[in-house]
Amino acid sequence: MGRSFGIPESITLGTHWTTYTTTLTNASAKELKSFRLSAGLGSYVYNEGERDLSPYGDLQYWDTSQRAWKTLRQADGNARGTIPGPKTLKPRESVHVQLRFRVGEDLPLDHAYDAFTGLTGTFIDRYRDTDCTSDGSAMGGFYPRKG
Repeated sequence: MGRSFGIPESITLGTHWTTYTTTLTNASAKELKSFRLSAGLGSYVYNEGERDLSPYGDLQYWDTSQRAWKTLRQADGNARGTIPGPKTLKPRESVHVQLRFRVGEDLPLDHAYDAFTGLTGTFIDRYRDTDCTSDGSAMGGFYPRKG
């Protein structure tokens, strides 16, 4: 089960950071094993010619051990990545992550963006003697606009 707090309906393009908090809670009766956290910033692409806003954005998480913001960026330029966290999550246990994002003024506004940002927790589950990957997310949607 996941929740996000602080993602507005729309954001202004530019250098201003939007900070928000996400919480993932293990609502099951069993411990989640091989637990892994990842965060992302992007947009859904529905039609040919539309683009993902991820390469135009920046996404960071607050590293509590180093007390510093850390940037998430994949080799393909997309604003997403893995976040350090617990390897297991006991029943009713929660994990909280503070994130912040921004989208650059160079984002072409030639089509509408159905944008999102948030946190995903992935874990290994057993179903009929087979290991399966499952996940839970805390996402929020927004629309980018010119200042």
